[in-house]
Amino acid sequence: MSINIRRAEKKDCPQLLELIKELALYEKAPQEVTVTLAHFEESGFGDKPVWWAFVAVSVNEAGTEDAILGFAMYYIRYSTWKGQRMYLEDILVTEAARGKGIGKLLFDALITEAKEKNFSGIVWQVLEWNEPAINFYKKYNASFDGEWINCSINV
Repeated sequence: MSINIRRAEKKDCPQLLELIKELALYEKAPQEVTVTLAHFEESGFGDKPVWWAFVAVSVNEAGTEDAILGFAMYYIRYSTWKGQRMYLEDILVTEAARGKGIGKLLFDALITEAKEKNFSGIVWQVLEWNEPAINFYKKYNASFDGEWINCSINV
C-alpha cells in the first residue's frame, strides 16, 4: 500500500465529515459536530469556498484509491500584525494509520502550500492534554503560546 497526498475534492466530503466526527470523539466533544454535509460541501466547494484541505489516501496495488486515512484542513486568517496566515483547523490521521508518517506528509503539504501562497506562517490550536499532537508539533520547532485565552460565542 502506498499513500497519495492530494487536494480534497467534493466527493471526499462524506468521508471527511466522518473523520471530523472521529476527531471530535477523540477530543471528548462528539456532540459539538453540528455541521450538515450540505453546508460542509458548500463551504469547501461552493462559489466562495472558505476552507481547503489535503487528504492522505491509501492506494492499492492496482493503483486505485481505497480510503482516506487522514486530512489537514485550513483556511486563511488575517493578522493585523503579520498579514495573511494559514490557520490549520484540523489535522487527523485515523487511529489505524498512525505511526506511518502520514501526519508528516500532510503537514509538509501545508508548509509547501503556505510558502507557495506567500502566507506569513501557519497557526493552530492544540489541546493541552494531547501529548501525541504536541510532540508531533515539537518536531517542527513550533512555538507554544500559553498567554492567550480562547474565546467564542454561538450566534
